[in-house]
Amino acid sequence: MTQRPFVFGVLGGIASGKSAVARALAGPQGIVVDADREAHAVLEDPAVIAAVRTEFGEQVLTPAGGLDRKALAQVVFADPAARTRLEALTHPRIRANLRARLQAARAARVPRIALDVPLLLENDAQHGLVAECDALVWVESDLSAREARAQATRGWSAGEVARREAAQLPASAKRARAQHIVHNTGTLADLDREVLRVLAALGFP
Repeated sequence: MTQRPFVFGVLGGIASGKSAVARALAGPQGIVVDADREAHAVLEDPAVIAAVRTEFGEQVLTPAGGLDRKALAQVVFADPAARTRLEALTHPRIRANLRARLQAARAARVPRIALDVPLLLENDAQHGLVAECDALVWVESDLSAREARAQATRGWSAGEVARREAAQLPASAKRARAQHIVHNTGTLADLDREVLRVLAALGFP
């Protein structure tokens, strides 16, 4: 009988390199279940766009009538109540999509599945995905490097990473939940070696 897939839950701060680590952990024959990808798909759903427009007004729309994600983020991260309202509209759909992706990956009997879910621990009471993980992996990267990465790749202003993380579990609490640590403090080649070290420790060739 084919062995069931091994499921990794990837933890880390914003812009720590979680997506790169998730891809490396899954490997070329594995599957990454990507919450950001599912969130983007949900935010392109016409029904969701209409609901967000009703809730937040024209200010969060592009001239073409789609969602302006940057404008929406500015609204919801400045107002916890607004963030809660947006999550009520989107999270049930995102959770359902994540579950469906995980079930499909299990059915495909791929060797490894990586869950790239930014709020994996914070929202576990709602999605229950932590129990699906065989190992939790923390991606270690200092705040200054993450701030620089977010500014370069996402166009965020200085201090935005720290501000957003203030609404999440403390990094120390999330790190303590992980069984394995990947240090993202060097080059991409260094990061690949870190992931290979973790995979070897778990018995993967």
